[in-house]
Formats: sequence, structure tokens, C-alpha cells
Amino acid sequence: MDFLRADDYWTARLVFQRALGVIYFVAFLVAVRQFVPLLGANGLLPVPDYLRAVPFRRSPSLFYWRYSDRVARLAAWTGLVLAAAVVVGLVDLAPLAVAMLVWAALWALYLSFVNVGQTFYAFGWETLLLETGFLAIFLGPASVAPPVTLLYLVRWLVFRVEFGAGLIKLRGDECWRDLTCLYYHHETQPMPNPLSWYFHHLPKPLHKAEVLGNHFAQLVAPWFLFFPQPIASVAALFIVVTQCWLVLSGNFSWLNFITIALALAAFDDRAYGTVLRLAHDPTTLPDWYAIVVLLVSGLVVILSYRPARNLVSRHQLMNYSFDPLHLVNTYGAFGSVTKTRDEVVIEGTEEPVLTPATRWREYEFKGKPGDVTRRPPQVAPYHLRLDWLMWFAAFSSPTYHEWFVPLLAKLLEGDRTTLGLLRTNPFPERPPRFVRALLYRYRFTTPRERRESRAWWTRRLVREYVPPVTLRGRAGG
Repeated sequence: MDFLRADDYWTARLVFQRALGVIYFVAFLVAVRQFVPLLGANGLLPVPDYLRAVPFRRSPSLFYWRYSDRVARLAAWTGLVLAAAVVVGLVDLAPLAVAMLVWAALWALYLSFVNVGQTFYAFGWETLLLETGFLAIFLGPASVAPPVTLLYLVRWLVFRVEFGAGLIKLRGDECWRDLTCLYYHHETQPMPNPLSWYFHHLPKPLHKAEVLGNHFAQLVAPWFLFFPQPIASVAALFIVVTQCWLVLSGNFSWLNFITIALALAAFDDRAYGTVLRLAHDPTTLPDWYAIVVLLVSGLVVILSYRPARNLVSRHQLMNYSFDPLHLVNTYGAFGSVTKTRDEVVIEGTEEPVLTPATRWREYEFKGKPGDVTRRPPQVAPYHLRLDWLMWFAAFSSPTYHEWFVPLLAKLLEGDRTTLGLLRTNPFPERPPRFVRALLYRYRFTTPRERRESRAWWTRRLVREYVPPVTLRGRAGG
């Protein structure tokens, strides 16, 4: 079946798969370090409770077979090792069937985490990684010819990511239409990075130019991915450059990185030859493999109907899965932009009796703003799940977020695994008697304020978010 061969994309497949391997590695590293504190048997949202409440057919996961924190850690470490094997090229040396099994194992393991991860795994880049990982199962190792239908499905995926995000913006906040969203976005985004302060203070005409460039990258350039070369490579280059700009301006987990990886698959070997020359032996395309590729391609085309219809719908859904395996999904980001930034700050005290003079000490998170003098850190492509949800918590009451009260309880208990999710523990000797949460309005300092105070943020108290609470039986003694 020579019509399936895409020999001019051998390098593109290799680059795409290695990049995807790096993203898988980061995702499983996050699971290794955060899954048990957040979702383990004694976590903030215990997986065993979820497994008892939700049937397998609604949320397929290997953990329905057996769950324990040890099993979760073993699954995360297995994914980490398999991803490392992809990155260093071991999988490309394996026979075709073995390589496909490795990619299938990566997908099944990560699906198992996502489908029981509840709100801590309810991010668009989780389903994006799963959909991308599913396509990667059938792309084959270096010894076989890249199948053209799979490469076009990869382009179809990056098209939906970009075009869906562009449409959700045009249908959403008016500031995307009057080009003013970036007057606010760099300051109010979930996780600013070390350069966000500088991006925020760029001239407003440049902010408008940024929005125009974003609209072009998301609404115009993706169409040209389906044109002949070199037009497709030029379109992919524009998407890559735009995503790199976003990487510089904020922390968005691996969303930008996986979009870059998808776009890199649209360059042909001639385009890569200008910067990367890799020799390879003639490749084959076994008949059984070609049949599998055609069947999978047909399945993805059929499943694309609802996501495609969603794109043209006036009631467009953002980051939505139509099937529990997350094979073909809808995407989008920042349909609305917040104009101000509120942050929930958690404090504790060792004092047994509360008075107006009580000394409260703050818990500092690893990524989210807290100490106004601390420069926003670079986190992405790593994902701080609790920090991200703390950003969402500021939009509504604590009772809306089922994990927030358990978090306060863990701090009162001095739970080590939970404290490991934070940057600092102000109570290293013994847990606090009381904790509370306050809501502050944050904004970036002006250049003059920055010179005078050396602070990156300024803040003012808005209100009490959660009044002082203590463990039952501990207050006063």
C-alpha cells in the first residue's frame, strides 16, 4: 500500500515523537510527585471514593482493577521509564509491534490517571496529551514509513487546537475583538512567569499587535496546514513562533509545548534539512500495519464529526470530550479574560486563643503569587496542579471547591505529603492551632514602584475568605 507512505516526513515523525516523549515524561513526573498527595487514599479527593461512586464505563481506568497508593506510584514510575525510553530513542530500535505496545502503554497509563483525577486533572492539555498519544501509537518507529493519513490527522488535531481557541475568543470576551485583552492577561493569567511583569508593561499598541498576531495564528494560519509544501511548513512555523511567544510570557503547563510538537510534524524533510540532517535506511510499510492505520484513521474521522460540528456551533464547548477515552476532543483557552487578580492566601497561627493581636504566618505556594517580593517562577512545562486550582478558588466560595476544606484540615494536621506540595511550611515544629484564608487583590507593581520597593506585586485585603478554623477538640487546649 504505497499510497500510505509519506517518506518525506521521516524526520518530522522522529522530532514529533521525541518531543511527545518529553511531554509524557513531564506528565508522569507530575504524577510521581503530586498524585498521591492530591488523590491518594488519604489525599484531598481520594481516588477510592471516586471509584466507588463512578462506574468503569463512564471513566475507564486501570485503577478499577486495583487501587492503592503503591500501585499509583508504580504506574507513574512505569510511565516515566517508558517515556524516557522514547526520548533516548530505544523505542525506535524496537520491532514495530513492540514500539506500538510501548506507545499504547503510555496512553493507557496516562488515561488511567486522567479518568480518576477529577478536578485536579480537568485541564484541556490532559485530553490533548491523550488524543495526541493515541495517534502516536500508530505512527510507527524509524524502521517503517510514516503513514500519510496519521500525519494529516496530526494536522487536523493542531488545527482544532488553534482554530477552536481562536473561535472561543471571538465568541467570548469583547476585549479579544477590540484587541485590549493583553492589557490585563499577563497580570491576571493563572501562573505568571519571570517575564510576565515585563510583558505586562509593554506599550499598549504592542499589546494590540500581539492580539492581532494571535488571531492570525489561530484563525488563519491553521487552514494552510493542509496546503502543499512549502506552504504547510510556513503555516506550521507561524504557529510554532506564536507558541514560543506564549511560552516566554507565562506558565501554561505543557499546552504550548504539545502544540509546538504537533506543529513540528507538519514540516517535511526538506524543511528540516536546513537545520537537521538525519540519515536513515529505506523503510517498509507492512500490510497488516497499513490495514490497522486505515482502520484507526477511519475511526478518528468518524469521531471527528461532533468536534467539527462544535467548531461551527454558536454554543461552542471548550475543552470537552465526547467519549470516555478522549480520542477526539474540543479545545480552547481564555474565552474570557479576568481584568483583576484575586488570590487566596492561607495563614496559620500557633496561638490557642485568637485576639486582634494574634500573629498569623502565611503558607507560600511553589508557583502562585503570595509573597509580593518574590519574582514569579518559571514552572512550565511542569504543572503545579494545586497552585492552578488556587487561582480558580478565588473566583467563588470555598464550598464550591470540594478540595479546599480538606486542604485546610491537612494543614491543621501537619500532613507531610500535603505540605510537600507547598514551597514553605511556616510551622516546621508542630502544626498550627488555627488556619484561615484571606482574599487579596493583587496587581503588578509599576516600574517606579518596582524600583522603590523591589517588589513584583502590590496587594490589598479584599475580605475574609474562610474564617479561622481548628480541628475539633483542639481549640483552647
